Amino acid sequence: MSGPGDEAFEIEGVGFGAEEFDPDDAVWVRGVDYVAGWRDARDAVTELGAALVAAGVDVSGVRLRAGSAADGSGVVRVELSTTAARTVARAAGCFREAS
Repeated sequence: MSGPGDEAFEIEGVGFGAEEFDPDDAVWVRGVDYVAGWRDARDAVTELGAALVAAGVDVSGVRLRAGSAADGSGVVRVELSTTAARTVARAAGCFREAS
């Protein structure tokens, strides 16, 4: 499930695409605050995108989307090209070795 306003956005001049949100494609449950979860996920997407840029990941092969789960909690969806995935894997490996 995506959140309202799930549009493309930029972090440090780098664009991260998003699908257009269609509220008719979702099942809504009365009393669940989907927007709060989506906002939390949007903040997490911003942090993750900035970290990927700072780590030198070629973000042209990265797609980050904020959404919300059926219970209203935030969800971050990540799509990586194989090149970006390998760069992230190497960075994670370096971090693991350093800690």
